[in-house]
Amino acid sequence: MSSRRNGGARATAPVPRTLAEELRARPDEGLAELLRARPDLLHPVPSDLIQLSTRLSTRASVVRALERLDQFTLQTAEALAVAPDGCSYATLLGLLTGTVPDDDTPAKAVTAALPGALATLRAQALVWGGADQLRLVRTARDVLSPTNGAPGPTGLGPTYAEATAASSGSGAQGSGGAPLSPGRLQEILADAGLPATHDPVSAVAALADLFQDRPRAAALLAEAPPGVKDVLRRLMWGPPYGASPPRPVRAADARTPVEWLQARGILLPAGRENVVLPREVSLYLRGGRVHRTVEPLPPPVTAAAAHDPKQTDRTAAAQAFTAVRTVEEVLDLWSAEAPAVLRTGGLGVRELRRTATALERTEQETAFWLELAYGAGLLAADGETVERWAPTPLFDEWLRQPVPERWLLLTRSWLASTRIAALVGSRDAKDKVLAALGNDLDRPVAPELRLAVLELLAGLPPGSAAAPGSLRQHLRWRSPLRGASLRDRLVDWTLPEAEQLGLTGRGALAGHARRLLDGHDPLPVLAPLLPEPLDHVILQPDLTAIAPGPLHTALAQTLAVAADIESKGGATVYRFTPASVRRALDAGRSADELHAFLAQHSRTPVPQPLSYLVDDVARRHGVLRVGAASSYLRCDDDSLLNELLADRRAVQLRLRRLAPTVLAAQVDPTTLLTQLRAMGFAPAAESAEGDVLIARADALRTPPRSAPVPVTDGPPPVPEGLLTAAVKAVRAGDRAATAVQPASGRADALTDAPPAPAALPRTTAAETLAALQAATLIGDRVWIGYVNADGAASQRVVEPKQVGGGFVTAYDHLREEVRTFSLHRITGVAELSGEAATGS
Repeated sequence: MSSRRNGGARATAPVPRTLAEELRARPDEGLAELLRARPDLLHPVPSDLIQLSTRLSTRASVVRALERLDQFTLQTAEALAVAPDGCSYATLLGLLTGTVPDDDTPAKAVTAALPGALATLRAQALVWGGADQLRLVRTARDVLSPTNGAPGPTGLGPTYAEATAASSGSGAQGSGGAPLSPGRLQEILADAGLPATHDPVSAVAALADLFQDRPRAAALLAEAPPGVKDVLRRLMWGPPYGASPPRPVRAADARTPVEWLQARGILLPAGRENVVLPREVSLYLRGGRVHRTVEPLPPPVTAAAAHDPKQTDRTAAAQAFTAVRTVEEVLDLWSAEAPAVLRTGGLGVRELRRTATALERTEQETAFWLELAYGAGLLAADGETVERWAPTPLFDEWLRQPVPERWLLLTRSWLASTRIAALVGSRDAKDKVLAALGNDLDRPVAPELRLAVLELLAGLPPGSAAAPGSLRQHLRWRSPLRGASLRDRLVDWTLPEAEQLGLTGRGALAGHARRLLDGHDPLPVLAPLLPEPLDHVILQPDLTAIAPGPLHTALAQTLAVAADIESKGGATVYRFTPASVRRALDAGRSADELHAFLAQHSRTPVPQPLSYLVDDVARRHGVLRVGAASSYLRCDDDSLLNELLADRRAVQLRLRRLAPTVLAAQVDPTTLLTQLRAMGFAPAAESAEGDVLIARADALRTPPRSAPVPVTDGPPPVPEGLLTAAVKAVRAGDRAATAVQPASGRADALTDAPPAPAALPRTTAAETLAALQAATLIGDRVWIGYVNADGAASQRVVEPKQVGGGFVTAYDHLREEVRTFSLHRITGVAELSGEAATGS
């Protein structure tokens, strides 16, 4: 029974003659799958299937679809581009496996993988037709076939018919040649041992048929002199062009291997300086295979080393903590000394080097941390006239969060960011050096490849690190055309960045990273592995403080102001100096507050030398006051001012006495303060009112800034609701375009619509927005009143699919299409009656 039922289905199923007919035969799920895979087709929504099929064949859309194919699916498309249009499944399989057995071609694997590859090509409408008439979309055939002398991705040259036809233009290879004359064709046929024919088309066909008959072709080549096979071996896998001026030589006069091949039509003229190996000859020499190596399966990712998973997790957690503290450290540094923004955008090389020196890291590592903070929205340009880089208000909120939550923000930002820090210092196509935080670091393929690398690491046993070469080979197979020039380098950059960020430990994916990739909360796994911050230090008599572990953020920030970091590592060593204590006093701390701070956070008694240092600097701090005139210097101690006037080191300040307690300087206050501190004094800046100015460490903040938006290389994914509405609109448009309607058909259709309210619906803006959002969530239809740009009012039945940005995208049942309505033009929303709501 099933056999008869299947046979009946085959007998009655119409054979599609065009791509539009095949699309029309697809179910709605099939159209939705197509639009989901190729979202560029929905901008705007096609009016019918004819327009959709036309848009499917545009070069930009086809190239974008080809770029997202894996290696074997792409090889299948390339084989179809070589095959005659409308070839059979058996012919396609033969082009992939070859007609001659070959140990390098996994015929069984190809046979098993081919149906899936064809299904992918069909789903994306790159291939259509039945199993005995497979047709590649014409634009895809043009993209993948040899053009203008280029051999194409398969390395095959033109067919005999193409190589002997007249060509126009002036390309280097395969262009500019004239067709072979009938007399020359007769000479080639005779020398190749083929019967003569006066029809040029038949003559060319006879040459092509010769190399599809393997015994006859083998017999011809068996007569070849030494050297001929070497020439053919060099050309058979491409490029098929050879630099040798073509000569109309006869077999009896041939003296070289190239002349022997030209005499028998195995090499044909390709311009004035080149010859070409026709496609039929190449396929014969290749054993009928289009590709030298067919790859039906992705290369496996191999493990380079195996570690204890628990040790891997602990190593990654320690690095995650370091990542958070490094970002905190660099933004604390820029809170006090904000670097300038270059006129072209980005950060200057000198500022990057200065920051790297302060962090004790390389410039490349520093660029990574800066880009990480920038991508997370913690760092931005302040937008002032003299623009500077500074932390954003979000940085202060971030500091108040627990360390695991801070790490999660950084990690998610890195995964989503299209910016590549490793490009800093390299040059672009215009030989311009790419600057950190600049505008030219975005690469749309970066998030996809980063996620793919981590997913491949997740596929290995816990604690196993992957061999980078196997990762590169696997990702090349996944998308050979997408990001080809950047892909391998991005893999090499992703691995150390994931290690720095704490996603991997010793090259193996950590347990908390696996949970993150699976869509689960990683914090319960990560938090117990992080070191507990300490609230104390160990003060020593040599004016140093030792932090035996990570400190609480507030303690670390205060200590970094009052002391200089001398060394980092498992324990951080701080050193107190007169300059560091003065810095704390400048920040608003008093001597008593510093004594109390040290006593509170020290596990040992405060050493006497440190107490003396604080008291001595505090006693001298602020005795000299600096203000703005150009600048002035004020002091109640006449002897101190006299000392300054007599000091040779102050000559460049050009001081002069204005009053017994006031000196004027010919430099700005900042320069005056810096020079006096270099001379060993402890001046304080004051305001116009005479108050001491406090240099707060957190004073530099930008206005509220949002994180940079990732740059995409195509339209975003289509929401499912909008996808359903688009399919419905295309179906409706296609029915209208193909159906013959009576003159009264539209009026009859309108009488079937639900009864409209007596007047335009009127609701408040808040009620309108709430009603449309609710209808979007439950997939309901509503009445809306709408006033267009000309002031004309109308009522419509719509099915909202997306609300946002001041617009609502909905399926308009009146016009049977997807439309976008401005929210401010909607007068109100009304529910449909129960009968009307279920009627259509």
